[in-house]
Amino acid sequence: MNTLTLTAKAVRFGLLAAAGSTVAFSGLAFAQEQGDDAKVERIEVTGSRIQRTDMETASPVTIIDASAIRASGATSIDEVLQKMTATGGAMTNPGINNGSGGDASINLRGLGSQRTLVLVNSRRMVNSGTGAASTVDLNTIPVSMIKRVEILKDGASAVYGSDAVAGVVNIILKDDFEGLEANVQTGISGQGDAQETSFDLTMGGSFDRGNVVMGLQFMDRGEASMADRKSTQCDYYERTNTSGNLELYCGGSSYTPGGHIWGSYDTGEVDKNGDKIFESRDSLQGNADGSWHEFSDDDRYNYNALSYLYTPMKRVNLTALGNFELTDSINLFSEAMYSKRWSEQQMAPQPIWTDPFTYTEEMGDSLTGSGYEYGDSIDYGRRMADVGNREFAQVVDTIRVVVGVDGMLENGWTWDTSINYGRNDSVDRLANLINMGSVNDGIEDGTFNPLDQASWSQENMNEYLYTRINSGGSEMFIVSGNLSGEIMELPAGYLGFATGLEHRTEKAWFIPDSLSSQGMANDPKVEPTSGEYDVSEAYIELAIPLLSGLPFAEQVDLSAAMRYFDYSTFGSDSTWKLGLTWRVTDDLMLRSVASTAFRAPSVDELYSGKSPSFDQIKHPVGQAQAEVTRGGNPNLTPEEAETFTAGFVYSPSWFDGFSVTADYYDISVTNSIALVDSQYIVDQCMDAQGKPINTGASLCQSADIKMGSGNRITFNNQLQNIGAENTSGIDINLAYTFDAVGLAWRTGLDSTILLENESIILGEAIDYAGLITSGSGGFAKYKTNFDLGVEGDSWGGSYQARYISGMDSYACQSDPSACYAPSTDSIVYHDISASYFLSNSWTISAGVNNLLDEDAPYYTGNNDANTDPYTYDTLGRYFYLQASVKL
Repeated sequence: MNTLTLTAKAVRFGLLAAAGSTVAFSGLAFAQEQGDDAKVERIEVTGSRIQRTDMETASPVTIIDASAIRASGATSIDEVLQKMTATGGAMTNPGINNGSGGDASINLRGLGSQRTLVLVNSRRMVNSGTGAASTVDLNTIPVSMIKRVEILKDGASAVYGSDAVAGVVNIILKDDFEGLEANVQTGISGQGDAQETSFDLTMGGSFDRGNVVMGLQFMDRGEASMADRKSTQCDYYERTNTSGNLELYCGGSSYTPGGHIWGSYDTGEVDKNGDKIFESRDSLQGNADGSWHEFSDDDRYNYNALSYLYTPMKRVNLTALGNFELTDSINLFSEAMYSKRWSEQQMAPQPIWTDPFTYTEEMGDSLTGSGYEYGDSIDYGRRMADVGNREFAQVVDTIRVVVGVDGMLENGWTWDTSINYGRNDSVDRLANLINMGSVNDGIEDGTFNPLDQASWSQENMNEYLYTRINSGGSEMFIVSGNLSGEIMELPAGYLGFATGLEHRTEKAWFIPDSLSSQGMANDPKVEPTSGEYDVSEAYIELAIPLLSGLPFAEQVDLSAAMRYFDYSTFGSDSTWKLGLTWRVTDDLMLRSVASTAFRAPSVDELYSGKSPSFDQIKHPVGQAQAEVTRGGNPNLTPEEAETFTAGFVYSPSWFDGFSVTADYYDISVTNSIALVDSQYIVDQCMDAQGKPINTGASLCQSADIKMGSGNRITFNNQLQNIGAENTSGIDINLAYTFDAVGLAWRTGLDSTILLENESIILGEAIDYAGLITSGSGGFAKYKTNFDLGVEGDSWGGSYQARYISGMDSYACQSDPSACYAPSTDSIVYHDISASYFLSNSWTISAGVNNLLDEDAPYYTGNNDANTDPYTYDTLGRYFYLQASVKL
């Protein structure tokens, strides 16, 4: 019997440890002991297109198998991937009510979802979601059809092309399943909301010349409201109390149901520099009887009470995979995926603001007692509680079809060629909006009196009410061919190679609602998006054995890859990759990779039309939200990156069942596509009185910053190649499997230490390591996942703990003493699950996530729900029950 190689041993132990666990283990593979005459199967490992007998590559790869996903109770793969320690920053999920569009994403290394490449069966997945999508919506991946997920935590542009900067998530589907498997699951939160029901059916069978696998999955997820959690019932604001101490109070918006008039107003005059002159007076709050009083914090509108904490969705996934042997050496393969989702979000009624209007006698005398005179300019806003909540809804259809042939030549070389087509279509709706163009016209011609409460009644507003309907989509078409094999035998082993050609076309579009596109709605004009590009690519990869069978050099291999690409948008270039594996002994292997990577700008980044965004900012006299005009830039060029990893895998023969891996990583991105931070623009280009400054600077010239009506600051902020990103850290993984007291045990500890996550824009460097932000997520310095699992003859159980270290608020960096909560404490989430095997076919499982019902921490400068839903669990304790049958 052969002795297992180092990595193969780590693989076997790791797979046992991963079964039934959500903890991801590094350096895992599929291997088994075989006799000398056993047929050796070659497999392709994520990060390389050269088929090998095991997974001994230079790049760190983490594997999560189907049993781990099932034991977690996850009905969408993002629920598992986002808990990995190697993730960070902003990742859309069901807890994102404002701005997610129902999408789900993955963000490796905190470098942005756009820098993580998502593959299905080692081939690209079409960008999906709402609008002109530029990332993959993980809702399109059927969880029930996943065999395993391989996560390459290394740059891989030389192998896969654009986007593989932070790493690659390769989702491998079940293509060899036989029989029938059905799963039914239901879940509910400890508060009795966010009910979820899912059902999936997988069928597969073989015939003389091939096989077919088909899958169906349906999921129905209910909502939870912010009003039903003490920590989110209102939006917390901070103020100094009479004792001089900071305190929290239930704050909210100055856009209120009774109407609001801002005290600062445009006099219509300019100073010697041509800047507008503003005067100040008391801000007023409208009363139901038509009178007014001075606005105070008690008048603020609590928008949290009507917002979702957890967003509902219905989803259907259909999948089919097939193989058919055309000849003894040629196989026809196909993959078909279709997903449809119906997702919703809910926010408080629309805040509206009119154009500044002149106070006239026809509007009544309600303001004269508050110091206003006829002829004054009025800045008026209102919360449209009269017409109901803003209701967001998306319907998204995604299809992906792959057809190809593969085979083996007489010399043992393998080849394949395929066509990969994908398309995503979306329609998103936003109900209960007011056509402010018509309202402003009515104010101007005297047919609408904004100071009369009756004008804003439901009955009167019906003629101004509308539903915004946008549509969008993306399309991908790829033709590719690959060839791999062994060229010759060298003294240390066989020289392996892979090479291939690929041509890809990407399209995307966004068609805004007709009122929005004309600028007749409440927000500024929204322009359409439309564009495409194509790219031709060629690559070559080599696996070169250098040494073998020597003292302290059992096997030394060099891997090398280079990829050439020619884009229709910016021209041609190339990337490269070099890797080294040094198996010192059977127990210890050293590994390292150096590479370059790139990310081409997406269609949305290149051709997106101008549209408004409302960003949180701080300014002495400006509103808390600035109106920012964003859009694409056709002159963008690719981001470039240099990546380096170095580590070891140790699986001691004297400690059976134990393995440890550790890897250092360093990624430097230059020419990054970025927006200038909105707060930075405000600080650099506007003084405390709301007047533009530094007007000679290029940043302020392009921003064209102004103080608009109602003290809302407005400026431009388009994408540019103006940034750089640098991140580094250490991944450590320990796995141990053993038998004791008649039971099979598995343990795992997966940790990431973030040393640096630096963002540089216009020469301004910020290290986000250890910081938590208001919109870009959290970047914890220490994250650890621990797993303990046990299995008996008829039952199994697991316990998982997820640790996130405390972080400092980005908003409090300059003066922590000015913040009520300048940092967050560390937090540990505990999950448990158990299964009982009724028979060889039937299994009953149950679990509790967030067992101790940990609340998400509050911090000053938070994102939403008084915390950061990108980073923390906002739902609380959650129960689920599952029944499975396999025939």
